[in-house]
Amino acid sequence: MTIVGGLALYFVIWWTVLFAVLPFGVHSQAETGNVTEGTEPGAPVLPGLLKKALITSVIAAFVFGLVWYAWATFDL
Repeated sequence: MTIVGGLALYFVIWWTVLFAVLPFGVHSQAETGNVTEGTEPGAPVLPGLLKKALITSVIAAFVFGLVWYAWATFDL
């Protein structure tokens, strides 16, 4: 696997994991009972995007490591 191929693979894994992590721990304005006028009641109160980006990076690195190991071991 080349460096560019590895970066591309990590990028795809990162975005896939991000979409899986995004819904965790999100509470809507309607659930908390504090809807700001003019906003969607289903909008999140505190999405915590920085924390989720860090968690996504760790999980994606682990998954990438597994894929890289399989690639190197089985010569895919």
